[in-house]
Amino acid sequence: MAGEDRADRRRAVLKAVLEIPVILVVSFALVFGFVRPVIAAPFYVGSGSMEPTLHGCWGCSNDRLLINKLAYDLADPERGDIVLFEDQRGGEDPLIKRVIGLPGEELELRNGRVYVNGTPLDEPYLRRDTCKPGYPKTCSFGPVTVPKNHYFMMGDNRTRSVDSRFFGPVPKDDIIGEALVRFWPPNRAGEPG
Repeated sequence: MAGEDRADRRRAVLKAVLEIPVILVVSFALVFGFVRPVIAAPFYVGSGSMEPTLHGCWGCSNDRLLINKLAYDLADPERGDIVLFEDQRGGEDPLIKRVIGLPGEELELRNGRVYVNGTPLDEPYLRRDTCKPGYPKTCSFGPVTVPKNHYFMMGDNRTRSVDSRFFGPVPKDDIIGEALVRFWPPNRAGEPG
């Protein structure tokens, strides 16, 4: 009887040892074959255009985000969403900015303040004065009307952001997804803002 118990335990251990690599291979295939291309993907913030909300400067601990690639399959982007989209200038790396203008809205920048359909936009995420004489399109811009199925994107660091002020509104089809969560650095983990 003791011999049978040992044999059963050996079979159970062998089964567990063989299951682990199979589970790892299947998990890897699901994550990189389905989850990453379809559902979610990591993104490394490589510039300071979204400071102070997202950190991405030379020599600092750049933020890393998880992008929800399904966010806009059933819903439209909303003002204030932080989104990842194809670089409208033809660059290989996608850009991350905040949705400021929605389809059909008229946007204008006066004295560094954004007006949507003539009403000043409340932007609590901005840290400092955005009107900097000598920096293009930071004090005044527009008015422009956002076309149907397009969104006007701006970085939170208006003096260091190349955004829709320079390349125009972004087609919805070029939006990759919404910033879901910041997972790095650990002391800043959580909702991206």
